Amino acid sequence: MFIRQFLFAVFVIICTSSLANADTIRYARAGDALTLDPHAQNEGPTNALQHQIMETLVMRDMTGQMVPSLATEWAPSESNPNVWVFQLREGVSFHDGAEFDSEDVVFSLNRAMTPDSDFKELLASVKEVRAASQYVVEIETNGPNPIMPNNLTNMFIMDKGWAEANNAVKVQDIEGGEDTFAAKNANGTGPYKLVSREPDVKTVLTINENYWGQDEFPMQITDVIYTPIQNAATRVAALLSGEVDFIQDVPVQDLSRVASTDGLEVRTAPQNRVIFLGMNMGDADLTTDNVEGANPFADVRVRRAVSMAIDREAIKQVVMRGQSSPAGMIAPPFVNGWNAEMDSSVMTDVEQAKALMAEAGYSDGFSVTFNCPNDRYINDEAICQASVGMLAKIGITANLDAKPKAQHFPLIRTLETDFYLLGWGVPTYDSEYIFNFLVHSPDEKYGSWNGTRYENLELNNKIESLASETNLELRNRHINEIWQVVQDEQLYVPIHNQVLNWGMKSNINTDVAPDDTAKFKYFTLN
Repeated sequence: MFIRQFLFAVFVIICTSSLANADTIRYARAGDALTLDPHAQNEGPTNALQHQIMETLVMRDMTGQMVPSLATEWAPSESNPNVWVFQLREGVSFHDGAEFDSEDVVFSLNRAMTPDSDFKELLASVKEVRAASQYVVEIETNGPNPIMPNNLTNMFIMDKGWAEANNAVKVQDIEGGEDTFAAKNANGTGPYKLVSREPDVKTVLTINENYWGQDEFPMQITDVIYTPIQNAATRVAALLSGEVDFIQDVPVQDLSRVASTDGLEVRTAPQNRVIFLGMNMGDADLTTDNVEGANPFADVRVRRAVSMAIDREAIKQVVMRGQSSPAGMIAPPFVNGWNAEMDSSVMTDVEQAKALMAEAGYSDGFSVTFNCPNDRYINDEAICQASVGMLAKIGITANLDAKPKAQHFPLIRTLETDFYLLGWGVPTYDSEYIFNFLVHSPDEKYGSWNGTRYENLELNNKIESLASETNLELRNRHINEIWQVVQDEQLYVPIHNQVLNWGMKSNINTDVAPDDTAKFKYFTLN
């Protein structure tokens, strides 16, 4: 009996030790990916999950530097300045064993340019994508495009044959409520394969043993269990109890608690993302306000009053516990075109804001529905709650309607919100990305996230010209001119740049990526 008990105890110790040292990472963040269709939603957590399964021609590493991925080399064509030539990586297979080649790239980029794609703005200048050979792809643009590779870091490549066999050629129409095979299944070339997916519950990944990068990346994480945990207290409790190993968004109120816990660490870095407010300034009348026959936000004085009412320093200190950087433009300092003078130009002045409201004819104020996500950005709903109180001081009654991002984002995309909070990261590190999505008026190629309804045809033309301006000094001058219009018109009300706080077990080694994307193939374990 003693020997049997002893052997059982040894067995338990061995098994427990094995589990403790297993190269599985149990990972949580506030919100889940919205879909597995690689071109349906250009959204942070969605792209972050895709990067484990799918791959792009070029990508950004954990420091934000552009590095080769499915393309090994790229350069403008020597014979045609309008063409970028990409040499593809040979010997790469999709998870089902199908061979990767140029036909998959052509199919994927064409798919990403279709109306339901949330990535079409990144390819708006593309005239044609063609396979020059089995492992060479040419992207021809309408005029030379100096930053085309920058636009491809989140442009995921699908298996053409898999898409055709599974009726997944068309991009999922999320705003239309469509559900598709590609929304729930994935077949990529990436370091991890999809094992199972329960949206908003759990996604399980396992290592791709045939991954081309086995010898180029640490690949110490063999399995990933991803659990979205919206509630901040529950998410922290899961980390403290050891239920999860890594949470990507430690609540600011719990930073010291996590950092002081044995075996845990908080790693911090500035994020390439701005949080801001958007207003419907284009419609003749708002649908959710109490003003008949007029649109208060159509008056720039009202928009400036909103900006002056927001106390960004108070939000930083009280809501964010110091973990933010007040912003005056909707571009973070990482981005080409960011301007220190513009970014520091905002001020809080309630009395001046009241005067502007009165001058615009709204001395008695007005009410309007204020749409806000509650599971996407750091303290997003709390930022909105604080803004409600600040706006009340100048007579604006903002009726807060906070929803999960899956319900919030379609309101912006389908132009069903008059006043909203949004955050924007810039994977290209260039202002053109911001202008294409947020400033250009909405049409079949541009402006898919411009909920302001702002329209300026002259500005549209200037934005579109950036894609083919190879004189970088002139291009930067045009970028600055566009920013000047954005600032003068108060298109948006910037609030702050986010600060990233990743909480994890001390034996996990990783940089904190500026784009808030944890690429597990780079992670190592002590």
